[in-house]
Amino acid sequence: MILADARPISAYIALGANLGDARSTVRQAVQDLGTLPQTRLVQASSLYRTAPIDSSGPDYINAVAEVATTLDPQALLAELQRLELAAGRERPYLNAPRTLDLDILLYDALTLDSPTLTIPHPRMATRAFVLMPLAEIAPHLLGAGQLEAVRGQAIERLPADR
Repeated sequence: MILADARPISAYIALGANLGDARSTVRQAVQDLGTLPQTRLVQASSLYRTAPIDSSGPDYINAVAEVATTLDPQALLAELQRLELAAGRERPYLNAPRTLDLDILLYDALTLDSPTLTIPHPRMATRAFVLMPLAEIAPHLLGAGQLEAVRGQAIERLPADR
């Protein structure tokens, strides 16, 4: 569904992958966000490498992107899940390793708690792999001490590809 007033909303999307060529998958997914209906890619963070948290498998490649969209949150979620499926995402069990994971972190100032979607993302404040890339592109969205709270989590900002 398109928002009634058609005013673009800023949404922040977390991207992650740890199966296959995760780096290429995340880079492609960032570009694919800009091709979603009624959606424009505004900016994206650097890529980061992190060990799995509450998961298994190889290290993850993570990033955060900002989009401007007139899709409502549920429609945006459906489009993100479509991108995940196109990248080969399977969900054999909770927190399984994945070819691509796309999560809505923030959708303007909206607070939503539905059976299919919670905004702000319920675990974003406890994850360095979300907060570090978010701080890179939108430091104004983080409260005092949020980065300090995840300081003990290993995370590596990857150099830009040449």
